[in-house]
Amino acid sequence: MLVGDFLFSRSFELMVEDGSLPVLAILSRASSVIAEGEVLQLITANDTETSEDAYLEVIRSKTAALFAAACRIGAVVADRPKGEEEALDSYGLNLGIAFQLIDDVLDYSAKQAVLGKTVGDDFREGKITLPIILAFRRGDDEEREFWRRTVERLEQKDGDLEHAIALMEKHGSLADTIARARHYGEVARDALGIFPDGALKQAMIDVIDFCIERAY
Repeated sequence: MLVGDFLFSRSFELMVEDGSLPVLAILSRASSVIAEGEVLQLITANDTETSEDAYLEVIRSKTAALFAAACRIGAVVADRPKGEEEALDSYGLNLGIAFQLIDDVLDYSAKQAVLGKTVGDDFREGKITLPIILAFRRGDDEEREFWRRTVERLEQKDGDLEHAIALMEKHGSLADTIARARHYGEVARDALGIFPDGALKQAMIDVIDFCIERAY
């Protein structure tokens, strides 16, 4: 968190030196939206009744807002038309959503050595992500009580993570989260339609594919 705050502060310093008021406005707005997302995440923390819409609003306000701002700034700095600026904003927003959805899947399906972080951290912290939301909604009363015990009350014991993953596989919540990520990836791809084909456009498309395919 502190490193992120430092990087954001440093980016503001650089933009002040550049003297671009539009870029400062974009970064200021992104910073505000991200803060709102943090508050919303605190409100939904450890709440198994969190809806899919509420969860998506959290990741739009956090991860996706930062992606969108970074992409939009590129168009502003290059003095491109408003249409291209908005297209890149849409690309970044939807790429960010897809990225975060896959990140949520990886917490339950990736190998620790490949992921670079401890698998199951979200579960141990009681973090409500889409795989849990879908599994909870599709489960029976006994399964829902399992989720309440483990992620609401954080009363976890040996074997709970493995059982959580089994429930997600049973109800297809990991596969469906990946499917949703693919949808947002396609929306990001469509946003690039106004740009001519070339190496730069292909590189941006490759980023979409990489973000999604890293789930396997």
